[in-house]
Amino acid sequence: MTSKKNPEISKVRSRIDEIDNTILDLIKERLGHAKEIGKLKDEGNRAKWDPYRERQIYERLMSNNEKVFPEDALRSIFHEIITTCRLSQRKAEVAYLGPEATFTHLAGVKYFGHSATYKPMETIDDVFAEVEKGRTTYGIVPVENSIEGAVFNTLDSFMKYKVQICGEIQLEISHNLVCRSGNIEDIQTVASHAQALAQCREWLRKNLPSVPTLQVFSTGAAAQMASNNPNIGAIASSLAIKTHELQVVVKGIEDYMGNTTRFLVIGKRSPTPSGSDRTSLLIGLMDRPGALNQILTILSEEEINLAKIESRPIKGKQWKYLFFLDMLGHIDEDRIVRGCDRIREHCSYFEWLGSYPQADTDS
Repeated sequence: MTSKKNPEISKVRSRIDEIDNTILDLIKERLGHAKEIGKLKDEGNRAKWDPYRERQIYERLMSNNEKVFPEDALRSIFHEIITTCRLSQRKAEVAYLGPEATFTHLAGVKYFGHSATYKPMETIDDVFAEVEKGRTTYGIVPVENSIEGAVFNTLDSFMKYKVQICGEIQLEISHNLVCRSGNIEDIQTVASHAQALAQCREWLRKNLPSVPTLQVFSTGAAAQMASNNPNIGAIASSLAIKTHELQVVVKGIEDYMGNTTRFLVIGKRSPTPSGSDRTSLLIGLMDRPGALNQILTILSEEEINLAKIESRPIKGKQWKYLFFLDMLGHIDEDRIVRGCDRIREHCSYFEWLGSYPQADTDS
């Protein structure tokens, strides 16, 4: 029996095609206007990127949407459009801890979209060096994890390289045990980055107690090893599964839900205020009693919220430390300027690492 095609379906599909073509024409027009703005902007500005303007766009779109279109999907669609248009003003090359398909790579794609060029590096040190020497526009590095704490290689690199923080992003981390066959019986060694192994230690202890672990410099490298050796299992990202054509053995083997890693975007110049910013400092305290308390008192008096403080030893100087401070606010704000000026008076070393938009925890 032959079924007749419903003419109403054809009519609706025809209208959908018209809408798609209109959307495409408008996106092309938006790209052209973005390129024009890039030419009109003053080259002497600190950065072409205007975070406050971008934040206003998202807020307006979400308000106009009135929750009709799923908000996460809407934000994702416009993030790709906005980022592509912004990068058309100046193509961005982004260094990240490689190889391909690491969580850092995934964070980079989430932040910059697919239009940027991504350059894998062997170490976090290498990412910083690429940015400092101007061989890439930006770098992206992990700085802390909600379970395991600070990534000390990143903090130490700020002590060696002259770069500025341009942004941050938070990425929810879900670890997958993968291998070539997808059979847990084939795994004789589990390889991954030290942080990933630590975040899955209880699961590994209970489920693979006799299988040794192998620390490598990235989750992407572990996935690459697993693709080349049928007896190696890797703890890796969802991006690594597709990239290296691996099979999932077990999904979500992290020991704690809500496992999130914060990444920093580094570059040469921090952006202008967005209206919801964070300022980072690297300071060394005077060698006298109560020095740290004086810093905290200044922040309190200036009504500056201290979001994070972390100490790191100065190499070659026994029992000497530098402190990393994250404050809420932008260096262009009067209270942040006053606070920094007052803090500087009590420091043997003071460096402004950057002011940048806070990560959007809803995205």
